[in-house]
Amino acid sequence: MIDTTVFQDKTAVYYTLGCKLNFSETSTLGKALREAGVRTARRGERTDICVINTCSVTETADKKCRQAIHRMVKQHPDAFVVVTGCYAQLKPENIAKIEGVDIVLGAEQKKDVLRFLGDLQKKNRGEAYASDLKDIRSFSPSCSRGDRTRFFLKVQDGCDYYCSYCTIPFARGKSRNGTIASIVQQARAAAAEGGKEIVLTGVNIGDFGKSTDETFFDLIRALDEVEGIQRYRISSIEPNLLTDEIIEFVAQSRRFTPHFHIPLQSGSDDVLRLMRRRYDTSLFTSKIRKIREVMPDAFIGVDVIVGARGETDELFEQTYWFIADMDVTRLHVFSYSERPGTQALNIDYMVSPDEKHKRSQRLLQLSDEKTEAFYARHIGKSMKALMEKSKHGTPMHGFTENYIRIETDHNEALDNRIVMLQLNGFNEDRTALRGTIVS
Repeated sequence: MIDTTVFQDKTAVYYTLGCKLNFSETSTLGKALREAGVRTARRGERTDICVINTCSVTETADKKCRQAIHRMVKQHPDAFVVVTGCYAQLKPENIAKIEGVDIVLGAEQKKDVLRFLGDLQKKNRGEAYASDLKDIRSFSPSCSRGDRTRFFLKVQDGCDYYCSYCTIPFARGKSRNGTIASIVQQARAAAAEGGKEIVLTGVNIGDFGKSTDETFFDLIRALDEVEGIQRYRISSIEPNLLTDEIIEFVAQSRRFTPHFHIPLQSGSDDVLRLMRRRYDTSLFTSKIRKIREVMPDAFIGVDVIVGARGETDELFEQTYWFIADMDVTRLHVFSYSERPGTQALNIDYMVSPDEKHKRSQRLLQLSDEKTEAFYARHIGKSMKALMEKSKHGTPMHGFTENYIRIETDHNEALDNRIVMLQLNGFNEDRTALRGTIVS
């Protein structure tokens, strides 16, 4: 039994690095603390507890985590400092040695944060609690809103793929998920809070159902029946798990939007084999064609890694021209980062940092051209957008179903409302289309 009297009238701050899944999980940690009597600290107020949720997808992410920990310790010198997340699971002892850190919680421990806080008395040395990979088994549900218009609903955790460049399976454990019934219940709760849009998040969401003997297709069919939620977006889904059945369902769904985020990582079959990906360019092409066949105006975001071990100049050119010929909307470009313990370290050919940068810039330019062309072909149309709160005197922004960013004049009455707008030309910095409200 946890004595929650120690938490009454205490304050906390939260700092999150990394993906949408991390933000969702931080929200759940915050909810547990609030229910125990801890409130979020106001700006400039003394802080009793500092929670830092970390990422470890790249070497740069690790560095940012260390910097964030040092910065938060300096800003909140008297706070009881808790570090959790992927970096905490992978390097718990290293983090525990950082001056000012009190406890480090791994993937299995973070759901029980209250149990590890004790009496909130700072110690001379941090304590690390992290399970072995084989013991990371539980699924911790989370659904976050925070200050956002959209809710982020965690449906799955962990990954069984072990791509050669990736440490996420070591940080998150095996693929596992909540039940469809429990996730539908969370979606209904989000609707009751006034939620209009939910983004489904996870590590490998297409793998949903391994621990409950269900399927991702079963899940989206069930969620489509939840009254009150007007939109769902599917976050990153592996191309080999994006079935034609799922694509066709989204096309005729009442609530799932024509918006896909599909990791490609490389447009070279040789590099895909080195990465130990579970598809080739032919399968990826077939998925894009299928989406365009049934949803011509769908937004398609694509992840690409440049400079992976084994990616020669010739193989990068294959990637560039493969993507150039592909009808996708936006690229999310990442430079390959060496990760300890990964199989990619056994590949001899290495790409220099300068060359990685050049390749990244070429793909980012290509991405800008594709996104702008996608936006341009919607100018003159009338489309619905979910508007987001903005500061008084600044433009409001929102997104259409197919994820076109819309800018319009500030109007508080539009916050978290779906409205019909006439899409006009680009805004000043060409990051959105100007919209005029129709209804």
